[in-house]
Amino acid sequence: MGAFAAGFVNPYASGYSTDVLFCWAILAAWVAYEAKKYSVRNGWVCLLLGIVPGVAVGFAMYLLLRAKQVGEVRRHA
Repeated sequence: MGAFAAGFVNPYASGYSTDVLFCWAILAAWVAYEAKKYSVRNGWVCLLLGIVPGVAVGFAMYLLLRAKQVGEVRRHA
């Protein structure tokens, strides 16, 4: 909890921390949407990676995971 609070110690840090939180929320909404619409599985793992190492890591992993699964669906269709 201390690490989370440390992100809001001044206005500049607050701006970056708020940006990271919003980016993660958008990633979470995208993962949830595509899980229902395109049946992309295991997106929750990418959301966890978005919390611990960072949103960029979770986003990159989601794109790789999605590309593989959507590509498989297109080949079999």
